[in-house]
Amino acid sequence: MVVSRDGDPFALDGTLLTWSTGHRPAVAVSMAGLVTATGTGPIAYALAALAGVIAGRTARQRALAAAAALLCLAAGQAARYAVRDLVARPRPAVQDWATHASGYAFPSGHTATSAVIAGLLITAVLTRRSRGRACFAAAAACWATAVGLSRVYLGVHWFSDVIGGWLFAASWLALCLCVAARWLSRPAAAGPAAPRAGEQSPTEEGR
Repeated sequence: MVVSRDGDPFALDGTLLTWSTGHRPAVAVSMAGLVTATGTGPIAYALAALAGVIAGRTARQRALAAAAALLCLAAGQAARYAVRDLVARPRPAVQDWATHASGYAFPSGHTATSAVIAGLLITAVLTRRSRGRACFAAAAACWATAVGLSRVYLGVHWFSDVIGGWLFAASWLALCLCVAARWLSRPAAAGPAAPRAGEQSPTEEGR
């Protein structure tokens, strides 16, 4: 839909941007800046690694799961950059920005990154039978939602960029989880081949 319009904003995009630029007290802008900062950089990768630590049961499993979560996030970033450069959608006008931004607009990078991380955290915590996992999952979802909306409030993205970020994250996370599920479902090791008719098994030969 974005490409079919040559990147032109939708009606809701303009409405939300206009509202945002007209409701920016200093405190709210500062809070939005803090929220949006958690959606990228070292904090984002630390949270992805945390998802792996939560999912693992042993030290080895935690290390492998953390590495897998980081790989999922890093590969997702590369895929998102490819989509962003192919779509090449301009951001809102610079005079509407309340924070620094660079690159094309669609899909929103902070939104996609935080949504992927939230998905990893939610998946990890739901595999554990611990109290409070529903609250933890809800908190992760609310955090990712807040990061996405902060990009619109700060004027550096259209709302449809944020929608695109959420859709990209959902698709990428689903792909990664399918790959992980297939890998985990493989037999740990192939058992010894069954003896042919008339042949003795190695244990029988040793008797």
